[in-house]
Amino acid sequence: MAGLDQSPTTASFKVNDKAFEDIISRDGFTPAPYVGKYKWVLASDITWMNKKQWQKYLDQSYQLVKDNLVPKIKKQLELT
Repeated sequence: MAGLDQSPTTASFKVNDKAFEDIISRDGFTPAPYVGKYKWVLASDITWMNKKQWQKYLDQSYQLVKDNLVPKIKKQLELT
């Protein structure tokens, strides 16, 4: 999720339990509002990570969300 109409541009993404504590300890990263308890992180400025780091976290976020979908939704989205 990204705040494209904001300046600086913000983004939220899901991380695993291990990465959550590490990343929220960095400047500019906090638990995302409303969903932080589910290990979502808010980056207050997307330029604080490089392209390689973003790719890593976005791939991880996609996989974590996909893995938690119920089988019916996975089938509808052809993710099985």
